[in-house]
Amino acid sequence: MAAMRFTDAELPLHIADRLAGLPAVRAVALGGSRAAGTHRPDSDWDFAVYYRGGFDPADLRALGWPGEVSELGGWGGGVFNGGAWLTVDGRRVDVHYRDLADVEHHLAEARAGRFRIENLLFHLAGVPTYIVVAELAGNRVLHGSLPRPDYPPALRERAPGAWWSRAELTLSYARTNFAPRGAALECAGAAARACHETAHAVLAARGEWVTNEKRLLDRSGLRLVDPLVAAMTPDAAALTGALDRIAEILGAAAPE
Repeated sequence: MAAMRFTDAELPLHIADRLAGLPAVRAVALGGSRAAGTHRPDSDWDFAVYYRGGFDPADLRALGWPGEVSELGGWGGGVFNGGAWLTVDGRRVDVHYRDLADVEHHLAEARAGRFRIENLLFHLAGVPTYIVVAELAGNRVLHGSLPRPDYPPALRERAPGAWWSRAELTLSYARTNFAPRGAALECAGAAARACHETAHAVLAARGEWVTNEKRLLDRSGLRLVDPLVAAMTPDAAALTGALDRIAEILGAAAPE
C-alpha cells in the first residue's frame, strides 16, 4: 500500500481546496464525526459542497479521485440531492451536494417551525428536511462562509409533537395488525421505528440537532427498549404485551 501523502490535519484542507475550485461552489464544509471530533481512526471523511446555480457533477469527476459520483438528484431526490463516494489519498471520502437556494429555503422553514419527513436509506424513521440546517450548525467550514444557526424556538415547539404522533401511530398499527398474527419481525421493525421517532421528539424538545441515527437512541436514553425487542417471539399475547410495555417506556420519555 502506498504511503499517504497527507496527514489527517492536512487532508481536509487539501480536499476543500480542490472542491472549492469547482464551478458554482461557494463554500466547502467538513461534517460528520470528523467535524465533531468523535471519529474513530477508520471513520470516513464527510464533506459538503455548497453551490449556487448550476453545479455539474462532471466537474467533480474530472478531479480524478476514484469512486462513484452521482448526478444531481441521484440519491432519490428530496433533501439529499446526490453526492459521491470517493477514495482520496487512501481514505474513504463522501461528498454531499448542497444547493444554497434549497438550504436557505429549509433554514427559513425551520425558523418558522415547518418541516417534512422524507424516506432515506439508513434512516429508520426517515429524515427531516431540517437536516441541512443541522449540518450548518455542526459542520466545520473550510472554505467560504456559511450561517451557523441556533435551534429555532418554533421548531423546538412543533417538531416534538410531530415526531411523537408518528411514533404512537407506528406502535398502534403494529399492535392492531401485526401482534394478533404473531408477526414478530413486523412488530420488532415497528418498535425500532417508533423508538427512533420518539428519540427525534426527545432531542427536538431539548433543541439538539440530529444529522443521522447512529447514536440517536443513546442520546435520547432509549436503549432500554433493546431487551424487549430481543425477547419478541411469534406469540400474539407476548407481542401485544411487549408493544404495550414499549409504548409505556416511549410515552414516559416523550415530551409533554
